[in-house]
This record gives sequence, C-alpha cells and structure tokens, in this order.
Amino acid sequence: MRDKPIKLPDFANVILESISDGVFTVDHQWCITSFNRAAERITGIPRREAIGKQCCEVFRANMCETDCALRRTMQQGISFVDTATYIVNSEQKRIPVIVCTSILRDEKGQIIGGVETFRDMSLIEELRRELDGRYRIGDIVSRSAEMEKILQLLPRIAESDSTVLIQGETGTGKELIARAIHDASPRNEKPFIAINCGALPDTLLEAELFGYKAGAFTDAKRDKPGLFAAAEGGTIFLDEIGNVSPAFQVRLLRVLQERTYTPLGATAAVHTDVRILAAANKDLHKLVQEGKFREDLYYRINVIKVDLPPLRERKIDIPILVDHFIHKFNQLKNRSVSRITPEALDILLAFDYPGNIRELENIIEHSFILCNKEEIDSECLPENLQPAKRRSPANRIAARRQTAEAQTILDALRNNNYNRLAASRELGIDKSTLFRKIKSLGIVLPEIDGRCKPSGPK
Repeated sequence: MRDKPIKLPDFANVILESISDGVFTVDHQWCITSFNRAAERITGIPRREAIGKQCCEVFRANMCETDCALRRTMQQGISFVDTATYIVNSEQKRIPVIVCTSILRDEKGQIIGGVETFRDMSLIEELRRELDGRYRIGDIVSRSAEMEKILQLLPRIAESDSTVLIQGETGTGKELIARAIHDASPRNEKPFIAINCGALPDTLLEAELFGYKAGAFTDAKRDKPGLFAAAEGGTIFLDEIGNVSPAFQVRLLRVLQERTYTPLGATAAVHTDVRILAAANKDLHKLVQEGKFREDLYYRINVIKVDLPPLRERKIDIPILVDHFIHKFNQLKNRSVSRITPEALDILLAFDYPGNIRELENIIEHSFILCNKEEIDSECLPENLQPAKRRSPANRIAARRQTAEAQTILDALRNNNYNRLAASRELGIDKSTLFRKIKSLGIVLPEIDGRCKPSGPK
C-alpha cells in the first residue's frame, strides 16, 4: 500500500513554483508525490502525468538503475550535493543535470520520503563545447594566445601544398601539429606516415624512406617499397630532421627539388607526389650558421615555419591539458576519475616540464595507475614531484595566481578586440601596468590592437 500524498505548506508550494530548479518528492515506494513547474518545463512532462509514477519511469536517468543519488540518500540518510547525471525528456533528448538530494521529514521528524532538486545544465554544456571547439583542433588543446595564433593559421597552412618546418622542444606536440595539418588538407584521405630521422643510421634511413631492389645488399631477397611509396598522394612527416648527416641531407634536397628519389639498387628515379612536413627539436638556422645543416635544404623545408612554445611558457594550458588527459585515460583504462585536486594542480603548475606536454601526459598516466580514487591528489603524483610539493608551497601558489591572472587579462583583451586601453579600463588598472603584466606573464598578442579600423573604399 502506498504512502499518503505528501502535503507541503502553502508557502513552501509558492517558493517551489517560483524557482528555476526542478524539484520533486517521492514516498517510500519511489512514487512521485509532488512535481514543481520547473520540473515540468525541464522534463516536458505535465505534473498530472508525473505524480503517482515511480521517478525512474519519469526521468530515465543514467544513474536510475545503478547509482541513484536519491536512493542512496533514502537508504543511508546522507544528502548528496551537485551530482552530475542526465535525464531523458519527453522528446527523447538527453538533458545534462546537476542533482541534490535530501531526506524529507514530517513535523514529528519521521522520514516520509525524499526530495531531489535538479538543474538543467544544457546551456553550460553548450558553452563548454563551444570553448572546446575554440581551443581544440584534433588532439591539440590550448588556451594560450601564442598557441591560439598557431591553431588559427593551421587551416590555411593545410590548404596549401607547401613544405612546413615545425620547430619545438621534444614533447611539445610537433607530430600532433603535423597530423592536424594532414587531416585538414586535401590529402587527408591518403596516408600520413611519420618517421624519426634521428633514430636510424643513413643506410637504414635511406632504405626505409626510398625502398630497395632485390640484390641491393646481402639480405635484399626481393624488392621492398619505401615510405615515400607508401605515402604516395599523402603526407610524410620527417621528425628530428636536424639529426640527419650532411650526406643524407643531399638526398633529401633532391627529393624536395625534383620530386624524385632512387631506391637502393635501382637505376631509374621514381617520381613522388607526397607533401613533406619536417620537424626539429633544434634551431636549424643556428645549425646552418654552424655549418652542420645545409643552407639550401634549410630554405627548401622552411617555406612555412611553425614554432611551438614549450609548456613552461604556456602554463595557462596546464589545467585544460590535465582535463584532456583525464578524459583520455578514463576512456583507455575504463576508469571514472572526475578531477584533480587543487593541491595536486598547484604542484603541476609549479613544475617546469623539461619533457613538455609528453611529460605531463606521462604524469597523469602514472597517477591513473597508482590511484584507485575518483580524483587525482598529490599522493598520486610521481615521486620526483613530491619533494617539490614540500619544498616550495609559495611557488605553487604564485604559479596558480599567475595562471589565473593571465587568463583574466586574455579574456579582457579578447572582449575589447585586443584594444589595450579598453582592456585596462575593464580591468581597472593603468595602461602601463597592463603592458608590464603582459610582458612579465609572457602573454603573446596578435599584431592588431583594436585601435586600427579596416580601411574602407576610397
């Protein structure tokens, strides 16, 4: 037999009808006993249809069957706050919501049911997706102004067929940039093949890239096509090109100049239709000046140059990269880690990352292996970060403050079309103070500053 319908005081009904959050109550059989106006609006289900039904029939949430917050509240007597889930509305659309639950008692203190409030997070999710789209291309995520300039240029670079030189320290994401260029190019349905030129001696590198004919050397029993043949019509990525020998640089120069190569043991050259992207973790121009890299090859591959900043110069990206890697490893390892604690994030913000983004990714993967929790805390981080945590708490606080300050300044500049004077007024600081902060925080701005108006027809 069902419990009697829950009667709320008149003033409580007035309040519940006036708020924007959905609110409903249930009895001990999980049947809905009250359902406010916002709940009708969010679910698309009229009150008269909802009351009397079990809540799982009305909401069809992803946690109804396995991890219902309201059920746990009723069973354990514990309120839950800001639990994320989704419901399915009357139009069969998934609606992201945040729910809060509590025990419902009568005037004598007896438990008569439970109450749940839920907030429609659709707009927040839409804004989050918009921000992700703004700062994301493929697996590249960033909020820094310098990276944003690079990401804005990538579509135009991809449309061309020119050779591109990508420079940056090890672990800054050079191959990710190369893949993004290929994926956005007209060659995207053809192969993308990457090879680390610094990992192989000349003979093996030549055989890998150009292939060989049977009998070219002792173990060459039959013809073998090289990577240029495999990448025909697509893109080949020559990583760490600064490490190849001067002799092999000559062979690469011929490919770039004549679009032909000769397999080992062959007598005729083969034409190739492959776009070449090259990368270096060294300053190639400096190597040219030192006589360690051919000047003519340098200018052949340096048609378009992309310089990737190290992570220590774009620490504003650390929080969004951490979120990205948490999402990635949740999928790969079938985990449900929800976040990183502020203390652990402070440690990551204070670190300089000699291995750049790759090192940060390894740190998060390490944390996934060691932690069986729903969040990454400081104890989950690698041992080499633990002494830094104890040694310099002031550095962690300063790094976090600088990251937040840089983001605030960038937001104000974007809001005012990068007009420095207008941005300083919005921030409530003097223009000279803003200039000083931009320089000290390493914020890179576009050439426009919002003061110049585009010239119209004369």
